[in-house]
Amino acid sequence: MDRLEDLNKKLGMRSEKDWSCACYVPEMGNTPKYGDYLAWSESSAINFVNSGIGARTNRNSMGIDMLCNILRKAPKFGLLTDEGRQAVWLIEVKTTKLPHPEMIGSAIGIKVTEDVSYITGMDRFLKGVNEDTMGYLKDLGAATASNGAVGLYHMEGVTPEAIKKGRDLLNDEYQTYVIDDAELDRLYKNYPNLWKEQHGTPQRVYLGCPHMTSGQMTEWGKRIVAAMEKAGKTKVGVPTYMFGSIYVKEAFQKKNPEIAKKLEDMGVSIPLNCPMMWCSTPVEMNERVATNSNKTRVYSKARFFFDDALTELIVTGKLPADVA
Repeated sequence: MDRLEDLNKKLGMRSEKDWSCACYVPEMGNTPKYGDYLAWSESSAINFVNSGIGARTNRNSMGIDMLCNILRKAPKFGLLTDEGRQAVWLIEVKTTKLPHPEMIGSAIGIKVTEDVSYITGMDRFLKGVNEDTMGYLKDLGAATASNGAVGLYHMEGVTPEAIKKGRDLLNDEYQTYVIDDAELDRLYKNYPNLWKEQHGTPQRVYLGCPHMTSGQMTEWGKRIVAAMEKAGKTKVGVPTYMFGSIYVKEAFQKKNPEIAKKLEDMGVSIPLNCPMMWCSTPVEMNERVATNSNKTRVYSKARFFFDDALTELIVTGKLPADVA
């Protein structure tokens, strides 16, 4: 890793602070534009720039991405072509409310595996790609890429390519998959519990994987502080971590100094590393980790919980009785 970091610095990387799986957020200074050709390798970043920005990159292996970027050339096939970006699945979302991004992303990833999908019914809830929706679309895409190997999805009326081209993005021989409340409930109930002590109390809470956007950090910061103050608590009931890049962390702290100080005093940490990889270390892999990330769940023994359950866990140190 040290050798790779040194090599990246020689090639123009600003500093060791530049590592982030959400390398496209505004604070990173590395946001591609619609139609840009790229050669990226991080699965969730590939998914977001293809889907949420409309840039174009294939899923490149590590090393190949570096060579392509040195040459400023990439083989033109797959998701770099118009044909490769055609959707072969029509996903009809018929839920009664905005579905949790991790759940709908998980459902899509399992069904389509690595294919491109065209999602309808979400423009009832989301209005384009912006600061308010970036985190949601990021997490949805990451779930499709971890439960499957999806590099691109289109969302009618929301993502830029779908707004521009509409249902012309659908392949003539597409298949249809309907997602409703019952389908998402069925999926969640089939998530495995990989904790060695399956009904033990969680020992840590990991929020954010991929790295949080500043909007997500602000949202979770306000949620935790409000819940703690309502309960009259001054210290979190279980060690809690909100993962993000140094640039997002600094932007969050500058924009929300009071919330940031309260979180620090309450015992909430903002690490810069990767929770998924942290969970694979010899000590951490056997701890009972609760997370809001489907990606962390897929690649480790961590258990996924919805936001309300995690909030209660953070405040009280215990999960609600109906989900424990």
